[in-house]
Amino acid sequence: MVQFHATTIVAVKRSGEDICIGGDGQVTMGETSIMKNGAKKVKKIYKNSVITGFAGSVADAFSLTEKFESKLDEHGGNLKRAAVALAQLWRSDKAMRNLEALMIVADSEDLLVLSGNGEVIEPDQPFVAIGSGGNYAYAAANALFNNTDLTAEEIVRKSLEIASSICVYTNDNISVEKL
Repeated sequence: MVQFHATTIVAVKRSGEDICIGGDGQVTMGETSIMKNGAKKVKKIYKNSVITGFAGSVADAFSLTEKFESKLDEHGGNLKRAAVALAQLWRSDKAMRNLEALMIVADSEDLLVLSGNGEVIEPDQPFVAIGSGGNYAYAAANALFNNTDLTAEEIVRKSLEIASSICVYTNDNISVEKL
């Protein structure tokens, strides 16, 4: 079976600033072919008050984003309650259990990572990264966040640029959304 390696996503929140989530645009088929260079894997949802970014299967991530938005509707925009509800559904629903994706979701207050294992993770630091180049981007974000005065958006962009220079599944076609 052909596997799609899809992306690197980084989120950063600086105290008193906007929260930003950014992602690269590469979708890779198998180990050797770039299928697309300009995929957009971050977007604003729920009345432009929540931003999401996904890594993994693109079709699965679109499905999860739709379901997450419906959970936000059900819970009046409460990010944590919607995240827990999605995680419970994702873990317990037979069809959803096979979806292969990770999501970062954020609003003006919270930053969370959601997984198919039913995990809702609030990172210890106000930054997080997922996906193929996630470890590279996380290391870069950590260094930039703790040792510079760069803005959240600058850290997101620079972290993705650094990851793209190391990870073959990450490119420098970067898109960023911020709240």
